[in-house]
Amino acid sequence: MDVEVIRSAKRRKTVQARLVGGRLELRIPGRMSAREEAHWVAEMTRRFRRAADTERIDLRTRAALLSRRHDLPVATSVRWVANQRHRWGSCTPSTGDIRISDRLAPWPEWVLDYVLVHELAHLVESGHGRAFNALVDRYPLAERARGYLLAKAGADDADADADDGVDAHAGSATDGG
Repeated sequence: MDVEVIRSAKRRKTVQARLVGGRLELRIPGRMSAREEAHWVAEMTRRFRRAADTERIDLRTRAALLSRRHDLPVATSVRWVANQRHRWGSCTPSTGDIRISDRLAPWPEWVLDYVLVHELAHLVESGHGRAFNALVDRYPLAERARGYLLAKAGADDADADADDGVDAHAGSATDGG
């Protein structure tokens, strides 16, 4: 992605980014260091790429299809979120709301489908017990997707020294959802 950095003497603290004709325009404070500038260029590029990835996927339609295909309830709402740094997805069974981390958007669709099935199963079983796992295992690529997510979580741990993405209960690869 082509990035143009515009420094402003008037700008004190905030960083602003927008797409202008396919180019990312980044406005930063004039006193920002080269290191801070590089950080914000990388961060805003990542955010805009992730947003573009999420726009190509209709989560609601995809979740409805998976609900029918695997005999699971239909969610009330399904949406991308950018604030899940330690989960792949989450579900509120009482309202039927499902949230999916936008970190999954560029990954293979079968991994996203697994996370959606995992969260849809929470509309039936709130915990991660045997009955829950039986529901999730209706998805034919469940084990493969779990392995993919475990590998990604390990890569995240190594790269960012974080504990993103792996649920400690029942060997599940989505967290707390």
